[in-house]
Amino acid sequence: MTLPWIFGGNRCNNSSNISECLNTTHGNHSDIIDLHTAQQINTWLDWITIGIGLPLTLTVIVAVFLQVKKDQGVPVYVINLLFSDLVQFCGRITHKVQWYDIGGVITYVGLIASSGFMVCISLERYLVIAKPLWYRFRRNIKTYVVVCAVVWTLPFPVLLTLVLTTDPTTKTICQAILPCFLLLPFPFFIFCLVGTIKALSGALSVPAEEKRRIVAIQVVVLLIYTLLFPPMISFLLSTDFKLIPYLLFLVCLCLSPLADTTLYLLSRKSFLDKFLASLCSCKASDNQEMSSKDTESTTAPHTETV
Repeated sequence: MTLPWIFGGNRCNNSSNISECLNTTHGNHSDIIDLHTAQQINTWLDWITIGIGLPLTLTVIVAVFLQVKKDQGVPVYVINLLFSDLVQFCGRITHKVQWYDIGGVITYVGLIASSGFMVCISLERYLVIAKPLWYRFRRNIKTYVVVCAVVWTLPFPVLLTLVLTTDPTTKTICQAILPCFLLLPFPFFIFCLVGTIKALSGALSVPAEEKRRIVAIQVVVLLIYTLLFPPMISFLLSTDFKLIPYLLFLVCLCLSPLADTTLYLLSRKSFLDKFLASLCSCKASDNQEMSSKDTESTTAPHTETV
């Protein structure tokens, strides 16, 4: 069994299996056109995003380690999130050189680890505000090591079982479990965002800029997940090959590592402060223009009567 981007039983596993896939699924001429179109788009999308995302991710990782050397704190989960993006790039490159099983396993390990570390980042931001004393005493190297080890090793049993087993029932169970790994973070993101907003409303000692920064991180994490992961989950749960859902799956899979770099930018206080300040200045200028227009419209009738 080859391990493709999709673990569907009746879908094409690689470019050499088009005719076999169409024979097994009773495909017609339109199916052939759809498959060739999907393969071409997949190839171009892969190399473009890898060419942009791989150097960008390496640059961000170097910037993070330079930040650590300046004693600005160690963003452990952000670093692991960036390494999970590197794993995804490596898996897609491996898949392109026709090591399908190895490339598929590496890619999905990186993808599931990415969603796991996004949960860790969101939960950490929540605990900093809602449970500061508990978080301060629990924040140590041992906790980081245990959490990171669990996140990295969690997808391996399912993926290896899916590759190595020959039992159809076991494969079906593993194919159902895999999307659940990507679906589980959603309630955590909602809980952390709502809990953080409630905790910040009563946190008088936290500066307003810091409040905006924490909420921005939570919103961006939820936004990245909401935009990129549901199309992948829905396609993994589907049983038939359709071109549009498959292309959405590919786009989301390729954009996921690029979107994760925004979390690093948000973790940098200087960048986010400048961004939020620019938004506030734009909003203030708009309000001034609206107020000036209102005053002009109200004074115009009075001048005419005089």
